[in-house]
Amino acid sequence: MSTKKTQDKTEKKLETIDEALTSSERFLEKNQKNILWGLLVVVIVVGAFLAYHYLYKHPRNEQAQAAIYKGERYFQNGEDSLALFGNGNDFKGFESVIDDYSGTKSADLARAYAGICYSRLGNNEKALEYLKKFKGGDLLITPSVIGAIGDVYMNLGNTDDAISQFLKAADKANNEMLTPIYYKKAGIAYLQTQQFDKAIEIFTKIQENYLNSPESQEAEKYIQQAKFQKGDK
Repeated sequence: MSTKKTQDKTEKKLETIDEALTSSERFLEKNQKNILWGLLVVVIVVGAFLAYHYLYKHPRNEQAQAAIYKGERYFQNGEDSLALFGNGNDFKGFESVIDDYSGTKSADLARAYAGICYSRLGNNEKALEYLKKFKGGDLLITPSVIGAIGDVYMNLGNTDDAISQFLKAADKANNEMLTPIYYKKAGIAYLQTQQFDKAIEIFTKIQENYLNSPESQEAEKYIQQAKFQKGDK
């Protein structure tokens, strides 16, 4: 009796499995065309992505890196006009790199260089235009660009905006090298706007938290200057 029940249960299970397989076969037969189209779309999308990345984007990034190289040398030497507009020979200038290689990291970096070049040439409006379009992400370059925007605001007499950018750059950098530099810039701006308590606070922070920085060695001088201008004895 027990054996018969077991056989019956086994047969029912097999029937259930058979029905499930038959149902799946029917589904595949009925939807075969749609499934094939779906797979084809996936293959096309993946193929297009790989082609874009390896046949277009990657080579284009490499070309952009090569295009920007000479400009970086001109930039470092302070030859801002050559860096911006090229030498008429083997370097077309940051302006052309930005246009010709739009969407690449090198074009984004060229915006930062171009902004600083325009700032050094005294064209503050153009400098802000390029610096604000910089997307960045690099731990050293991004804080430097933010700080450069602060410098431009100082040139324009927008001290409060400049202070905001310097503090943002200091926090973004969060390191022993750049942070005290931008705190110092903010501190000097506080002095210029007669915000003496804030100047004392920022230079004290440099003094206490960045002992090995050159800015720390100067901090006491600025603290005393703030106290004197404030009228403290």
